[in-house]
Amino acid sequence: MRLLRNAVVHRWPDPPIRADVLIDSHIRRISASITAEPGWDVIDLEGRHLAPGFIDVQINGGFGHDLTSDPGSIPVLARHLPAHGVTAFLPTIITSPASSVAAALAIVRGPASRSSGAAAVLGLHLEGPFLSPDRIGAHEAAHLRPPDPALANGWSRGSGVRLVTLAPELPGSLALVRELAARGVAVSAGHSSVSYSQLGDAVDAGVRAVTHLFNAMRPFHHREPGIIGRAFTDDRLVSSIIVDGHHVHRAAVCTAWKMLGPGRLMLITDAIAGLGMGDGSFNLAGAQVQVNGGAARTADGVLAGSVLSMDAAVRNLIELTGCSTSEAFASASTTPARLLGESDRGGIAEDMRADLTVLDETLSVITTFVSGEIVFGFPSEPRKR
Repeated sequence: MRLLRNAVVHRWPDPPIRADVLIDSHIRRISASITAEPGWDVIDLEGRHLAPGFIDVQINGGFGHDLTSDPGSIPVLARHLPAHGVTAFLPTIITSPASSVAAALAIVRGPASRSSGAAAVLGLHLEGPFLSPDRIGAHEAAHLRPPDPALANGWSRGSGVRLVTLAPELPGSLALVRELAARGVAVSAGHSSVSYSQLGDAVDAGVRAVTHLFNAMRPFHHREPGIIGRAFTDDRLVSSIIVDGHHVHRAAVCTAWKMLGPGRLMLITDAIAGLGMGDGSFNLAGAQVQVNGGAARTADGVLAGSVLSMDAAVRNLIELTGCSTSEAFASASTTPARLLGESDRGGIAEDMRADLTVLDETLSVITTFVSGEIVFGFPSEPRKR
């Protein structure tokens, strides 16, 4: 057993509390004071923040590794992410040949993705190939496909596909949405010119999210609110957002926050291989992307993912919106867990998984636990046994 003393425990929507937390692989007890027993590992957090572990549902790579062209690097990325507070994630495969998806599925179903000392691999996010050719962004047009039940035949929660981004206005999309939802796959609208009413039909069919709000989608118009208007007004939808200072203007971030709040606005990184690597040229699904000053762009100047980390996204959200620390943590943990149906992740409560992130007063990550195991860092003070 491991006893975490003197933590500021964040449990949105409840206010944070000062408490001790007893864990093994799961959270066993939360109390104002817990008496340690012989043999327990006791760690005094000295008033540091204890947050639910962050869950990144859209990350294309990082630390020099691109997941679409090299899905074998998924376990490598999993070992890097706890340094940024991430305890679980969805490796994201962008528009590419079907063989890329098959190779990635083989990795996430294999033992390498379940190794200790790493963030948990929950399954894949498939961003494409069923996207609008008018909103393709940095995706490769040659690999786009119309919605095809045959191509998606093996996609299910059980097979390792957890989230699919598609354009709901494409012919055949609604039938595919219904099928994927029935198989336990979360479906998100993105890279899309869908109208407000069309997206309403798609939500009725099972769409439950919007991918990187404001980017690669029809702009809001007061007579055709489109995907953004539906995201703001349909309580069934969660919207992801990239808060890196490049993808979305601060006023738009604030608007989204006021409309959606922590329960419906979800932080993602959309990070590429350049995460953690500084400026330079990096691979994204076989294409070269240049990172300069923190912005990742194709040779044509199109934004191509980010080099944002999840802990930085949390800090940016607080700085831009003035939201509380607990609310920002919820947008990085509770809300993605709910979208994915991960009922034992994304919160701090008894019997939930001990996926936890410890942060200091500057919201820098100090220690990360996955199923109670320390996978990154140690408290600065020696542990008392």
